[in-house]
Amino acid sequence: MRILLVSLALVSLLPAAEKWTVDDILLQERASGLELSRDGKVAVYVKSRMNKEQGEAVSHLYLKRLGDLEEVQLTRGNDSESSPKFSPDGKRIAFLTSRKPPATGPAPTDAAPSGMQVWFLNLAGGEPWSVTKFEKGVRTFEWLDNDTLLIAAPEDPSLYDQKVKERKDTSQVVDDEKHAPPVRLFKFEVKGSKSTRLTANADRITAVFASPDGAWAVTLHNRSLAEIYDQKVKPVTFLHDLKSGKSTQLFTDGKVLPRGFNWTNDSKGFYFSAPYTTHPYLYNASVNLFYHYDVAASKVTKVDLGWENGLSSGVSLTPDGFVALLANGARNRAARYTRAGDTWTRAWIDTENVQAVTVTDDGEQIIYTTSTSGEPAKWLVAKLDGARFADAKTFLEPNSDWKKKPIAKTELVTWKGAQDEQVEGILYYPHNYAPGKKYPLVVMIHGGPHGHDPYAFNESMGYPHQLYAQRGAFLFKPNYHGSSNYGLKWGESISGGKYNDLEWIDVEKGVDSLIARGIIDADKMGVMGWSNGSIITIELTTRTTRYKVAGAGAGDVNWSSDWGNAVFGDSFEQYYLGKTPMDDPQLYIRKSPLYRMDKVKTPTIIFFGTEDKQVPTEQGWQHYRALQHYGQADVKFILFPGEAHGPRKYVHQRRKVEEELAWFDKYLFGTASDTNEALKPESALAALLKTRSLPQTPETVERGAIAMGRFEVTRGQFHSFEGSYKVAPGTDAYPAGGISVDQAKAYCAWLSKQTGQNYRLGTEEELGSLLTRSKNENTLDHWAGYTVNADDEARLSSLIEGMAPGSLLQPVGSFTGAGDDPLFDLGGNVAEWVTKKDGSFVALGGSADRPADSKTTTKARPDYIGFRVVRDLK
Repeated sequence: MRILLVSLALVSLLPAAEKWTVDDILLQERASGLELSRDGKVAVYVKSRMNKEQGEAVSHLYLKRLGDLEEVQLTRGNDSESSPKFSPDGKRIAFLTSRKPPATGPAPTDAAPSGMQVWFLNLAGGEPWSVTKFEKGVRTFEWLDNDTLLIAAPEDPSLYDQKVKERKDTSQVVDDEKHAPPVRLFKFEVKGSKSTRLTANADRITAVFASPDGAWAVTLHNRSLAEIYDQKVKPVTFLHDLKSGKSTQLFTDGKVLPRGFNWTNDSKGFYFSAPYTTHPYLYNASVNLFYHYDVAASKVTKVDLGWENGLSSGVSLTPDGFVALLANGARNRAARYTRAGDTWTRAWIDTENVQAVTVTDDGEQIIYTTSTSGEPAKWLVAKLDGARFADAKTFLEPNSDWKKKPIAKTELVTWKGAQDEQVEGILYYPHNYAPGKKYPLVVMIHGGPHGHDPYAFNESMGYPHQLYAQRGAFLFKPNYHGSSNYGLKWGESISGGKYNDLEWIDVEKGVDSLIARGIIDADKMGVMGWSNGSIITIELTTRTTRYKVAGAGAGDVNWSSDWGNAVFGDSFEQYYLGKTPMDDPQLYIRKSPLYRMDKVKTPTIIFFGTEDKQVPTEQGWQHYRALQHYGQADVKFILFPGEAHGPRKYVHQRRKVEEELAWFDKYLFGTASDTNEALKPESALAALLKTRSLPQTPETVERGAIAMGRFEVTRGQFHSFEGSYKVAPGTDAYPAGGISVDQAKAYCAWLSKQTGQNYRLGTEEELGSLLTRSKNENTLDHWAGYTVNADDEARLSSLIEGMAPGSLLQPVGSFTGAGDDPLFDLGGNVAEWVTKKDGSFVALGGSADRPADSKTTTKARPDYIGFRVVRDLK
């Protein structure tokens, strides 16, 4: 195996960084949908993040001016927004959302419009407002001028639709072309809210691209509800002259199937990409070619990219051509193309690891995304100087807090695969890697099959790399035969009956090459994947027993049933297997892992959504029942109700990650421990069990670069240091109160000497945000039985002062803790000494003798002041 590239994100540079949690992965921020105003001065984009309370991701719009880069959040709330687009004059932003407009006046008698509608935002300020009211929503839109939109929307309900609704009939007729509502083109005049139907097509418009001058539009049309299933009736493309009303079908020979369009600024033509394949009609594996269409001449010209692999993702036009990302395996190559007539000249761009590009209309600036497998993505803005990205500055850095965490070192690796050809993949190192040692290996296999793992940072529910690297494992991500971005020959190499003949062998040979390097413990290897990655995972479990554990998410085991039940069953099987199950049933049996389940010895966890139509849910049932039948491998099957091919709900994503981690902890890492599922770790009962025999050294919990005491230092622990400190019988587990700051500092110095580790008081910066008074913990509110205000506190003061010192204290951990690995008594019991920035000391947090009222200025009495220790991790 040859090492190609090593990332700079060496974990050794971050020895004391924060540990990764499941929520770090699931609650990450994702940025997309970048749009620039025509003058190139303002950018709008979409940020999405999982909302734990709603249980699903929510997307909002953000704005930045390229001059000052200060970010402004434009939308808020529980509804998502998408597809932001500037008006030609840059004064307004139109976007799509399903939010409901505020109610005004009497309740409407008609049903409110459904689906997505167009809303506007004024850049000068003010609330967004609803613009369209199409009964079945808006599919997509474009600006024609500052007061006119071009909209693709479903036709209003027919009599048939209305009767079905009246009967509350939820029956479904499969591929019901007769009653499927057409999606047509409409002109929408903002002033007066007038809609005018521009087309009478009976099919469904799926995309619209308007020219900058508003005179032309290109539309893509789906003409068969079964097109995704068998690819027999292809989509068509129309060019609309919006002034004359004439519509012309383009590319009528069916040899070019456009997928995306970019109009030139002068509106004289447009560029588009289209897939190319050698198969007569199936496009499951292809390369993306690029074309230019001249409107006046009705002429299409193939752009010679000078690159056999074609386009990857990302093309942005310049006044004299375009900037493109070319398919180059795991790492795209960026290039600038300059047009002269019907030829284009390429100049390579030296900037590496570019994942996306957007150029301003004047061609002066570019915003691009850069990332590696070991470096989280960030957006940069730069001057576009010929083929150089000059004077680059950070434009946007989602998840910047990840800098505090250890990130696995990564490298691109190659090896000889199934046909002795070079195969490329990505290797992630364990966070605790030290040369000379062997580590467990987790093979993570991408889906597709015509997809690939790019050399880019991508943590997800399906592939949470850092959580496994944190457990001390190498991670291996092979781009096997059939993967995209490696050219047409590679993509088509598993078609026509060769499906799964090469892929699993590529993986095996890659694993062998890693073992040969002496870095892998061959007795500790696991494998996982989602979709096609799961299919290869399942195949491996029928071929070898060397993997000690497997995670299979939405993977096929029976190709005969998949042919009829999967949404793209016929096109997939005809392309990759070459025949239908009726043509060659023995081929389907031979290819289906279901008939080799008697060979599986690998403990397997299976995941499926109950509404999965891409890999139908019954595939999971067959897999589970077969393993259950033979009883040779432990198996667990988890279904996510209402979910499709990948769970979208927070609770389901978290369940998937945690269950899979626990499965690998048990069968690969050997770290699983028996837990009582009836015991909440943050509960008072869990704390009581921990405090039954508290050690002399306070227990600590890692929080970033430090470890904090799980509990406040107890009387028993403090007595071990200062024998004269009196401890009443049975109160060893109570927090030590009446402690001066000098006594607390002396205890930390003594503990450091005893243990050889550095213990100290926490700082206000470290603990200040955690030590907040809580009425749900041991404060005066708890004892009084109500929320105590300032006047009642004064009235109760004499009663408290008449008690013995510390009478209101409770054993540490008597109240619910905070966090997944909980800390206790942060909001009550004793106030705790911390060090301020100026070197002085202050007691922070709630105490049993004072109310939780955040507005109070009263301090804890001396006998209700204690401390907890902090231990430096290095």
